[in-house]
Amino acid sequence: MATVYRVTHRTEYSYESTVTSSYGQLHLIPREAPGQRCSASDVWVDPLPDDYRERIDFFGNRVGYFAIHAPHEQLTVVASSRVEVDERPAGMTLFGHRPWEEVRDAAAAGDLGDPVDVAQYLLDSPLVAAGQVYRNYALRAFTPGRNVVEAVAALSSQIHAEFSYQPGSTSVSTPLATAFQQRKGVCQDFAQLGIACLRSLGLPARYVSGYLETDPPPGRPKLTGVDGSHAWLSIPAPDAGWIDIDPTNDQFVSSRYIVTAVGRDYSDVPPMNGVIYTEGGTEGLKISVDVVAES
Repeated sequence: MATVYRVTHRTEYSYESTVTSSYGQLHLIPREAPGQRCSASDVWVDPLPDDYRERIDFFGNRVGYFAIHAPHEQLTVVASSRVEVDERPAGMTLFGHRPWEEVRDAAAAGDLGDPVDVAQYLLDSPLVAAGQVYRNYALRAFTPGRNVVEAVAALSSQIHAEFSYQPGSTSVSTPLATAFQQRKGVCQDFAQLGIACLRSLGLPARYVSGYLETDPPPGRPKLTGVDGSHAWLSIPAPDAGWIDIDPTNDQFVSSRYIVTAVGRDYSDVPPMNGVIYTEGGTEGLKISVDVVAES
């Protein structure tokens, strides 16, 4: 059984002075993935771009590009998609029976799925570097002989319990070491911390960007614009493929999650980035996301 979602992601920029040209890249369209199908999508850009095109990137993500050459002081991008997500098991008790050390050795030997695909998630990436401090932190959950999925779940619980979710406490430019030291951050930080811990143990891990359907307050209707982009991490488990887990909410990913893109870290899959030509800067930025279940 599948749940059909309508996802709308709206981004509005306002600038201090006239922008003569804008060039943007988007990771806003849900990708095709096991248990997930994007049946329709549309991207609307105002001002009307002189060029818009899409492609599939190295990681298999759908990426949009646009170029605007007319002068403008505001930019609005709205991505709307219809996505079907299959029911996922509530737990992973049937998978990942192998000790994590065995999975580490299999990854090093190229025996854990596609060796080229897995190898890129073992290496340091622009925002996530392995280190002894992360290895030591992970070893509290990765005790000798513990099965890999149970250990990853324990690491997720550890991060969830010991780090405070505080929007605004970090930004996309905040180094992971800073978030680790101050013990607070947002979903991006917690996902990248989990990835750093796993890679420091010799285990592959990838960054996942997407959306999570949120619940309204008890007894109140679902509000508009309260959903947002989310991030979590993914590991390859023996006989199970890639398994996703969300340290921010301390749970395995369910059918309420929608994947837009995967990469080595946030720098591979920002929802929107680009270049503008202007003497001023960005005066305002507003983002709203709605994830609505149609059935």
